[in-house]
Amino acid sequence: MGPLTGIRILEIAGIGPGPYCAMLLADMGAEVLRIERPKSGPADARFDLLSRGRRCVTLDLKKPAAIAAVLRMIERADALIEGFRPGVMERLGLGPDECLARNPRLVYGRMTGFGQSGPLSQAAGHDINYIALAGALDPIGRAGAPPTPPLNLVGDFGGGGLFLAFGVTCALLERARSGKGQVVDAAMVDGAASLMTIFHALQQLGIWNESRGTNMLDSGAHYYDTYECRDGKYVAIGAIEPQFYAELLKRIGVDAESLPPQLDRTEWPKTKETLARVFKSKTRDEWCAVLEGTDSCFAPVLSISEARSHPHNVARGLFVDVGGVSQPRPAPRFSRTDSEIQRPPARVGEHNREALGDWGFSESEIAQLV
Repeated sequence: MGPLTGIRILEIAGIGPGPYCAMLLADMGAEVLRIERPKSGPADARFDLLSRGRRCVTLDLKKPAAIAAVLRMIERADALIEGFRPGVMERLGLGPDECLARNPRLVYGRMTGFGQSGPLSQAAGHDINYIALAGALDPIGRAGAPPTPPLNLVGDFGGGGLFLAFGVTCALLERARSGKGQVVDAAMVDGAASLMTIFHALQQLGIWNESRGTNMLDSGAHYYDTYECRDGKYVAIGAIEPQFYAELLKRIGVDAESLPPQLDRTEWPKTKETLARVFKSKTRDEWCAVLEGTDSCFAPVLSISEARSHPHNVARGLFVDVGGVSQPRPAPRFSRTDSEIQRPPARVGEHNREALGDWGFSESEIAQLV
């Protein structure tokens, strides 16, 4: 199942965005083998969801025999992904030169925060640092408040994991034409900057104000924001287009003639106060009964657990149960080669003998390696 069925990938295990990239590739049908260092895993591996869909073996990459084993597996692999600081894989003897010498068709995917080159390439950091440098953190937040970290979605998972998966897949497509592998340098700073492309255009056009929380999409506009309801829960409004804005006002019982023009920025704060009073008059569920499914561009703000039981998400099978753990299903969907989660997350080293055997190692060799 899945459009990447038949592709074999080695994952040198790391944290966060690297496993997420491997999960995406496995969700699409690739056979991904996770190589972990010998260690104790989580108390309950079922909830290590970023490790789903693939088998796991343990190899001590500080030992020459383990490095030799990985190089041997590379001869059978289509791609390798790793997420260490620049130079670590080279010091291990598993850098691109060594691996591509063994397999010139190999796609070598690298994930870092600041990139393989540049003055900050060796610096430690996390999502918040990468998106700050990319110009993606400063615009997020309300007027008069500090920038708000958007979880670690923009740098780690968006700018990092998604872009590495995209890059590896692109390189595999190119290899089908050229017959040659190559190195994919996926930096979270690069990816986060790419996600900001439209805002660079708007800023240079003079449409985007660099004062946080004063623009259409950053909570400045009354027609694109969240509002508290009578029960303390929230609703999200995104009525940008005039026809959707008119629909919203009609359904919530506000006379459009009593308000300033929709796009008059000077009146946004005052109009937002008006809408805030209106939305505070009903509970979130009462507003759902009035607005959900209409052209008001409305949605309830659901918690993580609430999202799993919303009727729309249930109807689309957005969340699936694997091994007793609810989780998002693979995305996107395909009409002919749709994908599915291949297996629940593995315990560290769970497939030492099974997976290494499938990759061409004898029982005696496996016994020495593990």
